[in-house]
Amino acid sequence: MASEFVKFAAALFAILNPIGNTAIFLSVTSERSDAERQRIALMTSVAVLITLLVTAAVGQEILDLFGISVGSFRVAGGIIILLLALSMLHARPSGVHHSPAEEADGKEKDNPAVFPLAIPVIAGPGAMATVIVNIQHAHGIGGIVTIGGVIVFMCVVLLLVLRAANRLSSLLGPTGMNVLTRLMGMVLAAIAVEMIADGLSQLFPQLQSGGA
Repeated sequence: MASEFVKFAAALFAILNPIGNTAIFLSVTSERSDAERQRIALMTSVAVLITLLVTAAVGQEILDLFGISVGSFRVAGGIIILLLALSMLHARPSGVHHSPAEEADGKEKDNPAVFPLAIPVIAGPGAMATVIVNIQHAHGIGGIVTIGGVIVFMCVVLLLVLRAANRLSSLLGPTGMNVLTRLMGMVLAAIAVEMIADGLSQLFPQLQSGGA
């Protein structure tokens, strides 16, 4: 169980990609004052927190509503996360999370915290899929509380990174941020492959016994 939660924390950090998303945050808030940026960073982090907690709470009900098995969702979620990972390995934005048009639209909004920053840039399909898949491993109140605690902790990290976006961007520069993004992409790709393999083993139990 502990290893599953550590894996969940690593996956969520890589998908939220707070360091990589500082460039988008700075772009969308380029014409805002420092005080406005701090406020938008807080609102973005809270919106991400609420989105992921709601996803954790109703994820199973959504699967049941559409008659989707956990195995199928694992495979689908793994493919989405793998696409994100491949984009990160190339150090370029992923169309799975957001499009250039959505980013441009965000610049024109009075408050871009919820859209496009929180959804879909940060808490996009990949993050939601990861939460829904991992909530299946939460057995009992303790497991559910731990999943919620990981989400809260990662959103606090997100808030701290976004509030320090200017300093991080100056310190790391484009090359440093790309290196970190590629590193997170490698971790995410490995997690995605495991999700797909687990999903396939649930859909096709004979794979676990080598086809016997």
